[in-house]
Order: sequence, then structure tokens, then C-alpha cells
Amino acid sequence: MSGPLAGLKVVEMQGIGPAPLAGQFLADLGAEVVLIARRSGDPDPTDINNRGKRSVALNLKTPEGIAVAQALIAGADVLIEGFRPGVMERMGLGPEVCHDRNAGLIYARMTGWGQDGPLAQTAGHDINYLGLTGFLNAIGTADGAPPPPLNIGADYGGGTMFLLFGIMAALYERQTSGRGQVVDAAMVDGASAMMALVHSFLAKGHWSERRETNLLDGGAPFYRTYACADGKFIAVGPIEPQFFAELVRLAGLPEDHLATQLDARQWPDRRDAYAEVFRQRTRDEWAAIFDGTDACATPVLTWSEAPAHPHLAERGTFVTLDGVTQAAPAPRFSRSAPALPGAAPAPGADTVQVLAELGYDDTRIAALRDSGTLT
Repeated sequence: MSGPLAGLKVVEMQGIGPAPLAGQFLADLGAEVVLIARRSGDPDPTDINNRGKRSVALNLKTPEGIAVAQALIAGADVLIEGFRPGVMERMGLGPEVCHDRNAGLIYARMTGWGQDGPLAQTAGHDINYLGLTGFLNAIGTADGAPPPPLNIGADYGGGTMFLLFGIMAALYERQTSGRGQVVDAAMVDGASAMMALVHSFLAKGHWSERRETNLLDGGAPFYRTYACADGKFIAVGPIEPQFFAELVRLAGLPEDHLATQLDARQWPDRRDAYAEVFRQRTRDEWAAIFDGTDACATPVLTWSEAPAHPHLAERGTFVTLDGVTQAAPAPRFSRSAPALPGAAPAPGADTVQVLAELGYDDTRIAALRDSGTLT
């Protein structure tokens, strides 16, 4: 393995959402990630979240399956699990059991609501976690319902990124204490933490709870998207006055707007006026006008258009692996750059090899297969 995390051993329990993405990012940067899958299957190159990992298929409803999982975890630096609170404990893979065998283990738990609290045992998804934190209510137009912002805010921003942050912090602390610990990463906690700037604005009286009236929620005419002549969109965001001046000059907006840029009383009329201006040209015509300037105006590209954009193409932001276009590993490192990740393994493809590394001989592996432990 190559990359800054080479040598880090991670066991990931199969799941959905933010935990698999966290495992992918660790594998991208060189960690050895072994995924415990529920059953074997065919390889799927479109399963991007599992690229660069190894996969073991175990029947965790059998004592033998749990014993193999315990052995894997006993040799790991990090365990990632995304089940409801108590599931791992009921399987015999809770923190106490795992720490008894591996005192240095970072036991990373990913949930929406957290390990405790009135909602801890209830189901939920990104939209629910964002709804409870105030995040969702701030998104969308003034006269419409808040739209679901994909699953970026809670799943991946408040979930994956805070899970990884917790893992890295716990690994750093382990260098001093020599001990592992449990990381309780909850999407409601992470999503709320990301909104520190908005909470600061609220405390200062600089943020209204009415949608589309604030600096960053589409209320400001200089921070929103506009439809172009071809029905495509341009993203406009020159907050700083010198950048706004560039937008005004290049788009042909009234120069007297420079002096009253932040006068919110003017914003509704100016949104309408700017919309008329941007409707006069196509998206790509506007992109050419703003290209290479500080106007902070860029085309809104589709998923399929983005990899071909000259800037992203030159940086290699996207790569194609086994015919599947996907994001390259990020961030980048000056000395310990990781190699491109391998494709996602077939579920269970590495079971025999991983068990052999744990000390299981052919006879024991055959017995586990015959008993239904290896699925």
C-alpha cells in the first residue's frame, strides 16, 4: 500500500451511507481496509465506495463467524460500524469485548442520532437529521418547501467527515496514552457543528430565519444561481466588493450598485433585474466572459460535464477505473502521494487470503465453509 495512511489497519462492517465512504477515503490514502460483508457476490466496478478495500464474507449469526470477526478486529487499529446502537453488542462485538482483546482499538461508531438520546433507536435519513438541526429550514426559496440537498449535509458532511475527524483525533491521542477509545459520530452533531458561522450570524443579529433573505441562502442577488438563455445556469458568488465590481463590469450591471451592494432592502428588486441580464446569453457564453476573472461566476455543470472541464481535467480531479468515472483520492500530499485505488473487490473475494493471514490453515477454512460460516 502507498499513501500517508500506509500501515493503518481498518476493519469495516458492511453498511450504507457515511461509513462506507469513510472506509473508502481511508483506503484511498493507503490504509488496509478489510470489509466484513454479509455474503459473497460478483465484482461490481460501479461500487466506488468499496474501491481499494479487501472483502471477507462472514455469517455473523454463527459463533464461528463472530470468532473470525473478533480475530480480525483484534489485529486492527480502527473498527468502523454504522448500525443502530446496541446491534454490535448483541452480536458479541461491542466495545468492551473488542477492547479486552485490543486495548488500542479505535472503535468508530456512525449513526444519525447518536448512541444515546430519545431518538437513538429510531430510523432516519439525511433529510431527517438536517430537519431537526435547523439546517434544512434554511435552504430553498422563500415561497417554497425546503428541498432535499441530496445527502451531502448530514450523511457525508456531518457524518463521514466527522467520523474521520474523530478517528484521526483518537489515533493521535493514542500515541500518548497507548489506549484506544470509542468515537461516537452522530450526523445531528456533525451537521450542527458545521453551521458555526450561521450560529455566529444569528448571535450577532445578522441572520434571519426566513429563507432567501440572507447573504448565503440566495437572498443576496450576488450570491445565487441564474438561468441563462439556454435554460442552463450560472453560479454567481462575488461577496467581496472588489470581486463584485468585476461582476458588475463584466455583466454590464449598473455601477451604482457597487455602493449599495449589502443593502438588503434592494435585494429583491435586484435579483429580478440580474435575472433578466443573465437570461440574455447562454451559460457557456457567460462562462467565457467570466473565465479567468475574479468575478466569482462559474457555469453550473452536470455530473457528466464536470470531468471534462479544463481545470478539473488538468488537475486530474476525476479518474476512470474499469470504465467507471469517479473522483480521484483527495486531498493531495507532497511526499506520500497514494497510488490510484484498486477496483472494488467482489464481496468475499479475499476471505481465504485474509483468514490465512490470521493463521487459519486450509483444514480450518474448509470446516468454516462447510459449516456455513463463510458465506
